Amino acid sequence: MRNIRKQLPLILEDGDNALTIISRQAFQQLYEELVALDQRIASAKQQLEQVCETNPRCQSLLTVPGVGPMVATALYATMGSPANYRNGREFSAFLGLVPRQQSTGGKTVLRGISKRGDQHMRRLLIQGAQAALRHMHKRNDALSRWACKLKATKGNGKAVVALANKLSRICWAITAHRTEYQVAA
Repeated sequence: MRNIRKQLPLILEDGDNALTIISRQAFQQLYEELVALDQRIASAKQQLEQVCETNPRCQSLLTVPGVGPMVATALYATMGSPANYRNGREFSAFLGLVPRQQSTGGKTVLRGISKRGDQHMRRLLIQGAQAALRHMHKRNDALSRWACKLKATKGNGKAVVALANKLSRICWAITAHRTEYQVAA
């Protein structure tokens, strides 16, 4: 995508290439739309950052690994009041990040995540967990050790989803108790 942004203006200015006038005009219009979309995205990102800077709950959520301004504002909007949920597990279940349970004959089997609930928020948390997991091998706190051990034993995909589940619970606790994330040694 970066190449298109750099090369397309040069291609459009080059009168010696094989582009017809109609195709040149069409590409020029598409390029202008792309530039306008980039400006709208930058404006929306700036608005999110302003909301995040002025909201104390968002500021406390930013202390959690893998949570940036977009995730913090989305969590704030999705969660509403933390009193809506009894605990972090209930909030995580609301997002669809807990394993499905299948019980028969007194034996409980945990399957993949339920994927019920807010798909957009779940996707944001999983992306944040992927970003956090990429750098956790450099850290030596309890969460990082847990995540790295899980990644080594269960694989990257399951570790990312489990970390997203844990991060959603941490975010609920931080919001419910009005604290900031404390790194456990």
